[in-house]
Amino acid sequence: MIQPAPDPAAVDDVLAAAPVMAVVTIERAADAVPLAQALMAGGLPLIEVTLRTAAALEAVRAIRAAVPAMRVGVGTVLSAGDLNAAIAAGASFAVSPGATASLLKAAAEGPIPFLPGTATASEVMAGLELGFTRFKFFPAEQVGGAAALKSLAGPLARVRFCPTGGITPALAPTYLSLPNVACVGGSWVAPNDLIATGNWAEITARAAAARALRP
Repeated sequence: MIQPAPDPAAVDDVLAAAPVMAVVTIERAADAVPLAQALMAGGLPLIEVTLRTAAALEAVRAIRAAVPAMRVGVGTVLSAGDLNAAIAAGASFAVSPGATASLLKAAAEGPIPFLPGTATASEVMAGLELGFTRFKFFPAEQVGGAAALKSLAGPLARVRFCPTGGITPALAPTYLSLPNVACVGGSWVAPNDLIATGNWAEITARAAAARALRP
């Protein structure tokens, strides 16, 4: 049986939506829609809802229903079961912090774009063997940052990344200047404290600043 090949164009379509993917942890499903609306108001239509709380999948469903223009993905996908749950919730895409052979196989056969996590050239090569050419680079700052991605561009010329982990508004422009970086993931746009206090105006302002990082 021939293994299905992931479609890089489908992933590129997601990553091209904004220069910054807002990486969020939602404790209360009721916060999901106002959060998504705040991000959209700032011009940032790309969000990764991490599977770190019991409210995550309900939050994804709520955003899909109330803010259909938002590209909402599920992050912290650790298994095929997590991926199936994300698909069932209506996620537009899925993201993992790393990758296993079974998860990559399930993602290659799945109906939504998938961004497997990598930290080394060997991990990227393992993904390439299954047809993946778009990856999360995580934890970006801790494993070499923009300098590491610049070094990977030569031997892995057809690969593009969404680096995530430790990236700040000050560091983001350096990453975004690299030809093998499609966008960056950042939790600074909508951190837990602003979501908890419902400070949507500040999140909108941060989203607008993030959107401006790339014209």
